[in-house]
Amino acid sequence: MKLLVTGGCGFIGSNFIHYWLKNHGGDEIVNLDKLTYAADPSNLKGIDSSRYEFVKGDIADASVVDPVVNDSDAVVNFAAESHVDRSIVDSGAFIHSNIAGVHVLLEAARRYDKRIHQVSTDEVYGTLSLDSDEKFTERSAYAPRNPYAATKASADHLARAYFNTHGVKVTISNCGNNMGPRQHEEKLIPKTIINAINGSRIPVYGNGMQVRDWIHVDDHCSAIESILSDGVIGETYIISAGYERRNIDVVKRILQELGVAESAVEHVRDRPGHDIRYALDSSKIRDALGWKPSLTFEEGLRKTIQWYKNRGGANGKNM
Repeated sequence: MKLLVTGGCGFIGSNFIHYWLKNHGGDEIVNLDKLTYAADPSNLKGIDSSRYEFVKGDIADASVVDPVVNDSDAVVNFAAESHVDRSIVDSGAFIHSNIAGVHVLLEAARRYDKRIHQVSTDEVYGTLSLDSDEKFTERSAYAPRNPYAATKASADHLARAYFNTHGVKVTISNCGNNMGPRQHEEKLIPKTIINAINGSRIPVYGNGMQVRDWIHVDDHCSAIESILSDGVIGETYIISAGYERRNIDVVKRILQELGVAESAVEHVRDRPGHDIRYALDSSKIRDALGWKPSLTFEEGLRKTIQWYKNRGGANGKNM
């Protein structure tokens, strides 16, 4: 199979390319990436060039998208603006990539009769109460509360509309927070690790009691693999390892692993409209496709910390 991976120089996309080529010896991958600030071509260092091709381009540019979609068997869309803080300051780039770009991909998939998998987020469902045991399921109503989440929700709705209206072979996955190698340092876990290694203060929004549903990126990749292999066209699958953790507890665990005092934590002004809790029920993908995570939260976090330590800190680059 020849896969078109969009956004393959970013965090999850690059890990997926490494994962797929390692586990699917006869397959090839074309990576279409615009190379924004969060993308790093060095994330794909060591990839077998005989089975990998890089194309620089914007998923919202049909003149670039059409030929690479036509030449592929399936599309996996990781390309997205993803940092909530940036969407609050200026949502224009998010609307361009996360909505207009997905529309262009869906049009190409319709035109050339290709399968497309849309990689989405738990943030489309909104927020849950801290004193609730409720979890989001594939049947939960969409209720995005920040511009980033709203654009991802829009993309999911477009994908479903193209399945229902045009018969495009669409699947969607909604996943929680990822940890692992090659993540941009603006995110909570790499920022905490890097600042701790460098002896800098560790910023934590508000009281840090916000709860997130964590998964190691390798387990996310294996879940997408299961969907591509056995998932039902038109269906949505929630991906979760089931590890709910408060942000402050994640930070403290990292500091403990690195031998850094908790006094390094600095509570900063909370994000506007900050969602308090995400929690996901992944029963569907586990029961229907037989998927399950391979790493515990602690194992995944240790692997992530070690990766950054081995590279000396900032964004995986030696300092």
